[in-house]
Amino acid sequence: MNGPSEGMASLSLGAGPPLLLMPGLTPDHRPPTGMARRAQLGLMRPLAQQRQVWWVNRRQGLPEGTTMAELADDYATMLREWQAAPIDVVGVSTGGEVALQLAADHPELVRRLVLVASACRLGAAGHEVERRAAEALERGDRRTAASLLWRLLPSGRLSTAVAGGVGWLLPGPVVAKDHSDLLATMRAELAFDLSDRLHEIATPTLVVGGSEDASYGEAVFRETASGLPFGHLALRQGRSHAATVTGRGLGPEVNAFLGRHDS
Repeated sequence: MNGPSEGMASLSLGAGPPLLLMPGLTPDHRPPTGMARRAQLGLMRPLAQQRQVWWVNRRQGLPEGTTMAELADDYATMLREWQAAPIDVVGVSTGGEVALQLAADHPELVRRLVLVASACRLGAAGHEVERRAAEALERGDRRTAASLLWRLLPSGRLSTAVAGGVGWLLPGPVVAKDHSDLLATMRAELAFDLSDRLHEIATPTLVVGGSEDASYGEAVFRETASGLPFGHLALRQGRSHAATVTGRGLGPEVNAFLGRHDS
């Protein structure tokens, strides 16, 4: 694989068979720098022990009204240009929803799939918070939007209150000044619900979710895994959205799942 399509920011780490990593919501769709880059490399590193991990974000300049299917089509075009398919895919949060759409619409491109803190739709609570955040962005209120999005990451009233305060004071790590791509992605996510198509997806899939995830919730993780013909659920008791993504055991579990299906 030589690199992604024009307009899709990417990072690469490791060597070996390619693995596509599709990230969650990012402040914008430009190449990550500074702390954001270090955070993404930290997520990639455990997966890159025996693979070349390609972190590829959604394209820049998304038009208003972009759908999740269109985001998946961008990745499908990229994979065909790379001539790397079928490929193993790991999707994180929003990126997992796009990955699931990719497996539904372009099954020939996805060999195995891992959804990390992601599912076939947002939970009711997560949908409501993200709807309010999107409305704040449409008003140009970055602080309120960032505060709301930060609240989805931890669990517990005190933790969510603290996270909301951090988002209000420091919106930049969550919402860029030019947040048009972020808002377009959020609108696509708010309209996303693949629950009626899960039975069509024959890709072996691991769903890793936390029981205290405020964006999805345990019930939606269970619905997703049980609705997939070859779905497997790894439920993290007491884990929040952020703790599921950053947990030290994530890399080994993903590698074990992919390795098991290699054999």
